Amino acid sequence: MSLKVFQMLEFLNTRLSNIEKNIARIDEKLDFSIALQRNHLIRVKNGDPIDDNMILMGTPYNDLTPEKAFKIFSDPDMDFILLDVSQENSAFKKIEGSIRIPLEDLDHRYAEIESKTTPLLVISENGLRSIMACEKLIKKGYLNLNNISGGHQFWPGNQENENDKSEELSEKLKIAL
Repeated sequence: MSLKVFQMLEFLNTRLSNIEKNIARIDEKLDFSIALQRNHLIRVKNGDPIDDNMILMGTPYNDLTPEKAFKIFSDPDMDFILLDVSQENSAFKKIEGSIRIPLEDLDHRYAEIESKTTPLLVISENGLRSIMACEKLIKKGYLNLNNISGGHQFWPGNQENENDKSEELSEKLKIAL
């Protein structure tokens, strides 16, 4: 009979451990959900753009077109941080005023981003690394994250540089002729 009691206690102990693990997971999900709701409220309070999917689907960051992000970037009255998570040896040149922290280094260099509530525009080569960066930063407690869809590849500032180079080349050709 004592063996049956011991087995029953072991069974109850296992069930109790599983219940505790489930409660801990539910607690984590609840904390994340509350943080997400606070994030949305901060955006609404500050008049920042908030996508319908952020509210309806619980998306923790905003996806911005490169044009919309460039408009924010070009507005001297906008307060934001531009974070470039491109690879260290990226073919794209660093955007003036941005903080470059490669995605691989973000886990130990995230503290270089001074504010957790200032709008954060995250860019990478083609927009994939910036999505992963947004997800990492959410877990670190950063709010008001904005992924720049398409990344440097479609950044209007790069196109302006290309136009400037074309104009310079045209001028040199005119002088040469």
